[in-house]
Amino acid sequence: MPATGTSSDGVPGAPATRRAVADRPPRRKKRLYQHLYFWVLVGISAGIAIGLALPEVGAQMKWLADLFIRLVKVVIAPTIFATVVVGIAGLGNLAKAGGLALRTVVYFNVTTVFALGIGLVTINVLRPGDALGLDIETFDASAAEATLGSAADAGGGGFTDFLLYLVPESFFSAFVDGQLIQVLVLAILVAVALTALGERGAGAVRALDTISRVMFGVIKIVMWFAPLGALGGMAFTIGEYGSQIIGSLAYFMVSFWLTCLLFIGLVLGAVCRLAGFSLLKYVRYIKDELLIVLGTSSSETVLPRMLVKLEAAGAPKSVVGLTIPTGYSFNLDGTAIYMTMGAIFIAQAFGVDVSVWTQIALLVFMLISSNGAAGVSGAGLVTLAASLAAFETVIPLAGIALIVGIDRFMSEGRALTNLTGNGIGTLAIARWTGELDRERLREVLDDPGSVDTDELLRLDAEQATTPAPGAPAGTADADAVDQAAADVRAETARPASR
Repeated sequence: MPATGTSSDGVPGAPATRRAVADRPPRRKKRLYQHLYFWVLVGISAGIAIGLALPEVGAQMKWLADLFIRLVKVVIAPTIFATVVVGIAGLGNLAKAGGLALRTVVYFNVTTVFALGIGLVTINVLRPGDALGLDIETFDASAAEATLGSAADAGGGGFTDFLLYLVPESFFSAFVDGQLIQVLVLAILVAVALTALGERGAGAVRALDTISRVMFGVIKIVMWFAPLGALGGMAFTIGEYGSQIIGSLAYFMVSFWLTCLLFIGLVLGAVCRLAGFSLLKYVRYIKDELLIVLGTSSSETVLPRMLVKLEAAGAPKSVVGLTIPTGYSFNLDGTAIYMTMGAIFIAQAFGVDVSVWTQIALLVFMLISSNGAAGVSGAGLVTLAASLAAFETVIPLAGIALIVGIDRFMSEGRALTNLTGNGIGTLAIARWTGELDRERLREVLDDPGSVDTDELLRLDAEQATTPAPGAPAGTADADAVDQAAADVRAETARPASR
């Protein structure tokens, strides 16, 4: 039987094998075509080619991206629930969990303020909307009707409606509807209850840890459909909207992408330096996930992989399990940049001069309204429209129609920035709490090939079949897992060749 005890996962009795696999040197170097990122790049390239050469065909291929995203979303809610519960329960006491939650909220709000602020500064300096010179009296806003309708539903009654939105109508409705922020609230409540139970809740924690590992096994299978999802998403984007990348709209898109890069380089780069690691090395480490997000325009598609990779890089499961799922609802840096830039761009297009104080008020309002944006379909555009509704006397709400057509091209920038910010935030918070394994992080970032994400996902799935401590193995499969765990420990004991 594999050695047990309290693992690095924080789960009593769980074999501590994930870190072992992450620590062992790879048996042989993978060929280029064996890497997931290679096939995602092939899918993106093929999608661009189809969209340019056969736009009518490309416009009909969105179903591939939608299918892939649905496959991932099937397991995201249970994965987040199980991971958050196990992570908080692994902290051992509620005071420690509360301290981690407070640090997480403070960090997320500070970086969001920086993102909103940088968006305001760059849009006022570059002023891409001035050249349009539109008149609200003659402007056709029909393209924005669906978005404005969604914004009306999302905007609701402000803060009180947001509080109501946090609580699902039933325990299972949050999972059925895929409302991640509601799943997170339920997970925190269950984790607090299990922590209060002490040893009596240990069995439930182990069961949830097993569920989490099974979900990671499913994700490993689903991820090999990522190239098809990237192909369909990129073919649709180029085929459907390629003709709209012209004039001042193109200038606005370029301004947005440059602002995202500026935020990542300056703000997130500074966070990386304070936490003691290199931004460029970190980006190289998550290149697979960045490419998948680029192709699908959804950062949710790589959430389970990020959980695994950040833990393997030296962040404890208790921190990863809380900060990553929370960040998907409360740390949307790319969305924050998009919201401030989009609002002022619309004002510039109609010749509206927005005062400094109004822009500050807009920033504060968007800081609040952006929380939980991931739970809204078409989060960035709909949340922007809902925010503009509160300032309609200053900025024409109908102007949202200006950016409906190009939103798809900007969604990739939002998703990539959100993903990068959440990962860096997790490592920074782990450093802040003093729980980051800095030596392990340095080794992983210097040699990303030392971490095989697919192997870690496979291990999690296999470990789910390992019997509880003291129970007989009972099956050949369980014995095979035990032997694999023993092999891992033996390999870890040998010096790693680098």
